[in-house]
Amino acid sequence: MRRDDDLQAWYSEIPAERRPLLNAKGGLSIGHTRLVAQFLSENFSRKLSLAEMAAVCGLSPYHFARAFSRTFGVTPHQYVLVLRLDLAAKLLAESRMSITDIADLSGFSSQSHFTTMMRKYRHVTPQQVRTGQRSSRSGE
Repeated sequence: MRRDDDLQAWYSEIPAERRPLLNAKGGLSIGHTRLVAQFLSENFSRKLSLAEMAAVCGLSPYHFARAFSRTFGVTPHQYVLVLRLDLAAKLLAESRMSITDIADLSGFSSQSHFTTMMRKYRHVTPQQVRTGQRSSRSGE
């Protein structure tokens, strides 16, 4: 029964938009879901290969990618990207670190790559996040 309490606590700590679908048909087991989510939350800021992520669950990269997508609703790459963008946005809002340092600390290959991903997925530039400006795109 203690394990169920731990599972509930773990699950409730995950932001709603990133909560995995537990017991999804063709997805990861609950145990593997927890393992990989913890692994990614601890390692997202470094370069990760699909094979390394799959090894956490003891699966082939092909089967891992399919099961991960069914469980989390996004590809492993997209999941890691969201973790990186979340950290970067937090650092932009709460610190005076340079945008280059934030890009590096968040796991982006360069400031340019960081800016491109922030603009593509969040519709703002890092500077706009830092100053609290909204997107200039209409309807967003």
